[in-house]
Amino acid sequence: MENQKKLVKFSIDYTDYETRLTAKFNKRKHYSANDPKKVNAFIPGIIAQIFVKEGQTVKKGEVLFILEAMKMKNNVQSPVSGKIKSIYAYETKMVNKNETLLEFE
Repeated sequence: MENQKKLVKFSIDYTDYETRLTAKFNKRKHYSANDPKKVNAFIPGIIAQIFVKEGQTVKKGEVLFILEAMKMKNNVQSPVSGKIKSIYAYETKMVNKNETLLEFE
C-alpha cells in the first residue's frame, strides 16, 4: 500500500526531490502565522489578574494580565499599541497554551 502512494516533488536549496509522504506527515497541523491582533497564552495556567477592559487603549509593552503557572506569576504584555476589542479571559480562568486571551481592533 505504501508503494501505491503518489510521489510528491519539492525543491530545497535549488535541489529537486521526489518522495512519498507518510500519513502522519499529511495529518500534521499546518503552520499559520501569529495574528498580531490577538494575544494568546504562551503557557497553560490561571489568569490571576486582569488590568485592562474592553474599549481601552493600551500602549505596546503595557501589562494586560498576570498569568500564573507553576507558582510563578508571568506578566502578559501588549505586543502592539491599540484599542482592545474583546477580552476572552476572566480572573481565575484556567487557560491552555495558545488559547486566545484578548483581541485588538
